Amino acid sequence: MILVSSRPLSYHQQINYFLMAKTGTHQRFNERRRSGAESILLNSVQYLSNRSNLNGQSPAMNLLLTTVFLCWSSATVSESWPEYRGPTGNGHAAVPTVPLVWSEESNVRWKTKIHDEGWATPVILGNQIWLTTALANGKEMYVVCVDRETGKVLLDRKLFDVASPRPLGNDLNCYASPSPTIEAGRVYVSFGSYGIACLDTVNFRVIWERRDLTCNHFRGPASSLFLSGELVITHMDGADYQYIVALRKDSGETVWKTQRSTDYRDLGEDGKPIAKGDYRKGFNTPISIEVAGQKLLISPASKAVYAYRPDTGDEIWQIPYDGHSTAVRTLFDGRNVFINSGSGKTELLAVDPLVSTVGEQPRILWRLSKHIPKRSSPVLVDSLIYSCTDGGVVSCVDKLDGSTVWRQRIGGEFSASLLYAAGRIYLCNQDGMTLVIEPGNQFKLLAENHLESGLMASPVALGNALYLRTKTHLYRIEE
Repeated sequence: MILVSSRPLSYHQQINYFLMAKTGTHQRFNERRRSGAESILLNSVQYLSNRSNLNGQSPAMNLLLTTVFLCWSSATVSESWPEYRGPTGNGHAAVPTVPLVWSEESNVRWKTKIHDEGWATPVILGNQIWLTTALANGKEMYVVCVDRETGKVLLDRKLFDVASPRPLGNDLNCYASPSPTIEAGRVYVSFGSYGIACLDTVNFRVIWERRDLTCNHFRGPASSLFLSGELVITHMDGADYQYIVALRKDSGETVWKTQRSTDYRDLGEDGKPIAKGDYRKGFNTPISIEVAGQKLLISPASKAVYAYRPDTGDEIWQIPYDGHSTAVRTLFDGRNVFINSGSGKTELLAVDPLVSTVGEQPRILWRLSKHIPKRSSPVLVDSLIYSCTDGGVVSCVDKLDGSTVWRQRIGGEFSASLLYAAGRIYLCNQDGMTLVIEPGNQFKLLAENHLESGLMASPVALGNALYLRTKTHLYRIEE
């Protein structure tokens, strides 16, 4: 673990950096798209910071400036897409309207080239968009920050050099698939075992990094980071080692680390895992739930799904299954969880997560094994679960009993997760097409949109815009 330390900024400098980060420029701020109240706050902060050198300034002045700073910061934080499945972790966007139709020639506010390869979904806070990319051979790994208003690249920094990356073994994944996560003042980026880093979103300094978390991803990294309280949590499910680890957000130090405990049932006659451990790897990202006052971290992995205590990593229960290489994010409806078992024998399991004693296996409400995706995460709208298989079969399933309401083949290859925004469901495929459907008891196609390159990253909706990362560019789609 490396903790990057430097001389702290004065309060005056911090405010100026904050202003630059919020405006997305080091020269001026954009008044055109700000509300009157927000502009007043900004002007107040600028006036106070310009009039006073706060090193040694009176406590009253410090308090006044801090109050203005926090008020505006809180307002900005409320408009964010902090992780790849959005503010609630389920692919829902609380937006009044976003475009229904677009093309390369229409409803594109800006389009920014992103170099090399990266399937990570962008995260957004205020006027900053963060994403990662890497050389196709994995030897250089980068973090990129883009101005949300203009599409201008604010930061393009190489974080890690990797002398000998392990081969991906397929043409599906890349070395920059894990998505970042962001909160006020900090962004956390991951390239799996090749490196995890925390950056200051105001001055772009690296706060800490970890390069000592051992794991052979075997097909490349893909598990995204997850924030829980003061922890940043990640899966390390490889062919060699399988564990989940929680790091301190402020320093990157390990708080807890829990080994996967299931029987993988994959040992050959020589006592070694068959297929070099291929059936032990996983690519999932956990979710945190609370039911009846009980907080659980739901963590799907190869051959089993686990529930842990988020603060300690203690295992509460596990459910074995036959699937492996799981990637699809779990859904939570406020009472039950809906878990995808991964590749191999792919199933969707509805589970009551509450147990009375540690080690007790929770009750499985129903299982579904037909037309279940292996990569694209579903959305839950009202009582219906919408999903899309890798090969383009869209299904609508009743969450109460797992019965199929309808199923429609739309074709194409899909990896990006589904998005529910402005009363519509968006499905993006690997050829650059986005289909928009209306949720309900019947399949209804509303629009079909095309961009030049395919989408592996999941779509994002914030404000009145969509943010789409293709294999080559980042787009802001807005009417």
